[in-house]
Amino acid sequence: MWSRILGLFEPFVLALLGTVALASILPVRGAAVPWFDALTTAGIVLLFFLHGAKLSREAIWEGARNWRLHLVVLATTFLLFPLLGLGFAALPLLDPAMAAGLLFLTLLPSTVQSSIAFTAIARGNVAAAVCSASFSNLIGIVVTPMLVALLMVLPGGQTGISAESIETIALQLLLPFVLGHAARPWIGSFVGRHKQLVSLVDRGSILLVVYAAFSAAVVEGLWRQVSGEELTLVLLSCCLLLGTVLLLTWLMGRWFGFPREDAVVLLFCGSKKSLASGVPMAGVLFPAAQVGAVLLPVMLFHQIQLIACAVIARRYATQAAD
Repeated sequence: MWSRILGLFEPFVLALLGTVALASILPVRGAAVPWFDALTTAGIVLLFFLHGAKLSREAIWEGARNWRLHLVVLATTFLLFPLLGLGFAALPLLDPAMAAGLLFLTLLPSTVQSSIAFTAIARGNVAAAVCSASFSNLIGIVVTPMLVALLMVLPGGQTGISAESIETIALQLLLPFVLGHAARPWIGSFVGRHKQLVSLVDRGSILLVVYAAFSAAVVEGLWRQVSGEELTLVLLSCCLLLGTVLLLTWLMGRWFGFPREDAVVLLFCGSKKSLASGVPMAGVLFPAAQVGAVLLPVMLFHQIQLIACAVIARRYATQAAD
């Protein structure tokens, strides 16, 4: 029992907790914000460049052809999650603003970088994870605003989407991956010999995203705007929501008979929600005065999913090694 408890505090999980604490005490402010944003972007770009160089063309083709897996991931993201969100938002104990934020959380697409990073750590099908996460984000640019308009009441009845998310995915994620894959004949063997380098970039990019996101929330007065009771209720709701989806995606991996590598993709891609997509979408869909409250559940869920999936990915990696 003690070994399992201590396993929760493996170095990467401790690094995540420390990053959240550091952002709460010393958030990025003022002139340092653009520099840190650039550093975070560089880390993400390098991550996808290395993954593109690491994967063979045959592996990418097999991942793209795995249509059953991609459909199940999309159904989990845009059908299962919203249904659960409607149930959680109807809880009478939640403040209306927090309930709206919790529902908005369930309508978002999956993450990209952390889904792929955790899939790689767990030794899953990285090629399929790249395809599933990218499909989710590209489709989510249209589907998420449609779901918001259908399931949520927006002030003034105004909806809309921004092309910024499309540009970000294309320039920061897909383009580096394609360039890395194009450079595979020259650097593929180097990346294969230095797997620790890819692992370091995986973890480093996640820590940078966590620090940047939480810093922005703290600077905006996160801890002054929300009472302890409200924060506790939202935190518990996020934990219960994530636990439910993790259990269901794990069971669906067995029900659909997916091999271990694909079941890992469903677990990580299907259970994630993207803070990077949620922030610009909330800015478009909601008045500025409401964006902070709407995004609070998204930010909390973002931290919880990273910590929980870090533990799960590490466990999968240990099992694969054994």
